[in-house]
Amino acid sequence: MSDSQLWSPTSVRRDILAGLSLAAMNIPRVLGYTRIAGMPAVTGLYTVLLPLVAFACVGSSRHLVVGADSATAAIFSSAISQMAPEGSPHYITLVCAMTLLNAGFLLTARLFRLGFLADFLSRTVLVGFLAGAGVQVGLTMVYDMAGLHPDSHNPAYQIAALIPMLPHAHGLECLLSAVVCAVLLVGQALWPHIPITLAIIIMGMGLGWVLPLSHLGIPTLGQVSGGLPTLTLPWISWNDLVALLPVSASCVFVIITQSAATARAFADTPRSAADENRDILGLCAANAAAGLSGAFTVNGSPALTAMAVRSGATSQRAQLVHAAVTLCVLLFLSMPLHYLPRCILAAVVFCVAVGMVDVAALRAIRKESPGEFWLALTTAVSVVGIGVEQGIFIALALSLFRHVHHSYRPHTMVLRPDAASGALETEPVHPGAQTEPGIILYRFSADLFYANCALFARDITLLTTTAPSPVHCVVVDCSAITDIDYSAASTVRAVISTLHEAGIQVFFGRVAPYALADMERHGIVNAVGQNAIFSQLHTALEAARKANHDADPAIPLASAGS
Repeated sequence: MSDSQLWSPTSVRRDILAGLSLAAMNIPRVLGYTRIAGMPAVTGLYTVLLPLVAFACVGSSRHLVVGADSATAAIFSSAISQMAPEGSPHYITLVCAMTLLNAGFLLTARLFRLGFLADFLSRTVLVGFLAGAGVQVGLTMVYDMAGLHPDSHNPAYQIAALIPMLPHAHGLECLLSAVVCAVLLVGQALWPHIPITLAIIIMGMGLGWVLPLSHLGIPTLGQVSGGLPTLTLPWISWNDLVALLPVSASCVFVIITQSAATARAFADTPRSAADENRDILGLCAANAAAGLSGAFTVNGSPALTAMAVRSGATSQRAQLVHAAVTLCVLLFLSMPLHYLPRCILAAVVFCVAVGMVDVAALRAIRKESPGEFWLALTTAVSVVGIGVEQGIFIALALSLFRHVHHSYRPHTMVLRPDAASGALETEPVHPGAQTEPGIILYRFSADLFYANCALFARDITLLTTTAPSPVHCVVVDCSAITDIDYSAASTVRAVISTLHEAGIQVFFGRVAPYALADMERHGIVNAVGQNAIFSQLHTALEAARKANHDADPAIPLASAGS
């Protein structure tokens, strides 16, 4: 969409309607996120006031919606709740300080242009991470829905303690929560564009207004302060600051990766894709506004962004309308929130947590790539069993390990001419494999580095010592090799020396300029000879056939599948 179209009456009208619709669906949700964050209910409204305006003014994405997020809320609440009781003044101060710390990290990330970090969290890992966070959040909400209080913040202990505590559950709260969950899940499946969450919140407040729920043992949300937030700078001790650093780092990593992935997914066209580094600056401004206004950390939300796009939003004007509606709620409509039953709010959050477990995506991953499915599942189990922030780094480590494993054990092949067409076909390296009498054409399908160079040497040794006829030439297909490190270069030079001592010539084909530069720097070109390096495979093979014929005139030049 062009800039002129963005300012057309139709586009402006769509943004206003989208902002109103988004506010109707999101304001009840952010109240639920405060339960995950362990913060006062009004702070949820603060997350969609100044932070939305800050990102709209600074960020580049037209569609990305910034607000409270269940993943980041689960990260900091699970850690900070071990430093102070949830909802206490010290807890609130720590959360605000961590939010400002997030803004500082994001500013640093922008200065160092770290938007590329978004590429290191794969879709597979993100699905597993969100599933684990959803299980963790949902488990906490189950306790609230049943009127129970967990004795531990560790999800594994909560799971073990839940069944013995079920006989002590509050029957009315369980019934009310079950009805709300059923209505929400069915309603969202059948009528996704209707703000059913808002209707449930309004009905819950009405129920608390009409019935004496406190006498029935059903606690309500309690006093929700209205009015504008007060801008303050939280002060914490040095020890608390040091303790918050790893928590903040975990949040910032999720913020950068999730926000960038969401902005990419909802860009109008590849040409209109957002500037990731500018969006990091927008997220920095949004978190600074949240921390100073007494709220908690905000993030680019995939769910809210999808809502905005489905509602017809064309720009950040829709988020400014959303912020204006939130302002009206804070000024005039905060008192009714006092009557909202906690179990209803917990049921709303539970349904949000259920939505974080993307079963369809997990099934698709399992169908297409079982190995990546187990990676996603391991990530989810790590988040549930160990912790959210630890699960992020475990997921990152597993992703990188999986990539390194592929590079460490790359596919290696021998190319040989097809009997019918004469075209070169591949087969895995095995004893006795040979391209043609006297020649082995070998492909190594990865960059050569310290961890996999031993495989290169073993393959060459295996092929040359088990070939059915004496080997005179080895041709290495370098089409997949773009980088050679110092250790690998030493191994390649040793292999070349050993082959030369055995009377076997070595040729390199399909050598890219990057690989050639490494070969020259590491002395491989000097070891093999300039005339043995070729930019094309067929010319390398022709040179090997000529050398093979010179070594054994009984082998005709035409024997190589020509």
